[in-house]
Amino acid sequence: MDVKIEASWKRVLAEEWDKPYFRALAEFVRSEYGRTVCYPPAGRIFAAFDACPFEQVRVVILGQDPYHGPGQANGLSFSVNPGVELPRSLKNIYAELSSDLGVEPPQTGDLSRWAKQGVLLLNATLTVESGRAGSHQGRGWEELTDAAVRHLNERREGLVFILWGAYAQRKGEFIDRKRHCVITSAHPSPLSASRGFFGSRPFSRANDYLTARGQNPIEW
Repeated sequence: MDVKIEASWKRVLAEEWDKPYFRALAEFVRSEYGRTVCYPPAGRIFAAFDACPFEQVRVVILGQDPYHGPGQANGLSFSVNPGVELPRSLKNIYAELSSDLGVEPPQTGDLSRWAKQGVLLLNATLTVESGRAGSHQGRGWEELTDAAVRHLNERREGLVFILWGAYAQRKGEFIDRKRHCVITSAHPSPLSASRGFFGSRPFSRANDYLTARGQNPIEW
């Protein structure tokens, strides 16, 4: 199957494209995008991979589902396009960023500047129906994104995995803590941020690990 995705990821995930689950997933996604309004825009479904080639990944932030409101999802986990009101989880991420590193919260919710520095902003499920959170879960996306994380775990070394909330932590259970840095906390959602997300300092901890390995820190 010919999949339009960044070249290095196309090679890394080559075994997935012709598996029955992915063929069924591709047919489901085509059908849903033709039947109703889905997010992100079709050309942005693989945006997280397109923005961050396999060998350039330094940090992985795992999300669960794309935003399901109009104009929000842009294919990068937790990110929204410039000019879009910040979702509450992203407001909390920015609040923790400000507390952690003492920087002014960005004015835009577009996180592509992180992706350009090697931060893979990967949702477990890459599409969603408008207004229906979780509507495309269990259709095969999770298997594909598990494969992506597995390849990063096995074929790269010295990455930082930031796992916010129980869902991301379950998805990252197999990550080798001896090869990589794994940072976990509560999810930045308003429902849970006060139960361990605030004060978790993921941004400075990630940078401390990277600089200790001789790499440039992320300009969060």
